Amino acid sequence: MRVMPMPADANANGDIFGGWIMAQADLAGAVLPARIARGRIVTVAVNQFIFKQPVSVGDLLSFYAKVDRIGRTSMTVHLEVYAERNPADPVVCKVTEANFTYVAIDREGQPREIER
Repeated sequence: MRVMPMPADANANGDIFGGWIMAQADLAGAVLPARIARGRIVTVAVNQFIFKQPVSVGDLLSFYAKVDRIGRTSMTVHLEVYAERNPADPVVCKVTEANFTYVAIDREGQPREIER
């Protein structure tokens, strides 16, 4: 997933709110588990979230996810976020790393087995 933060996403110092980055990471991280589970999933844990560098308005953020583990009803996803800065002389750097756990659920919201 790629997204560019806007001024409304920034705090008083001009840096992008961490919560905004977390929300985008959750969206990007949920794509693979939803495909693998072939249905509804929910985020049940943010196991780790590391902000390595600040993010600024206008940075182009790229989110890369990989499934680290598939259990009976849950999946663990590792996510890395890179920022491309300064379009005239582009620089790319890792700004965030995270690990999420998602659980497949049925129509009643109860955990269901992931078919493989």
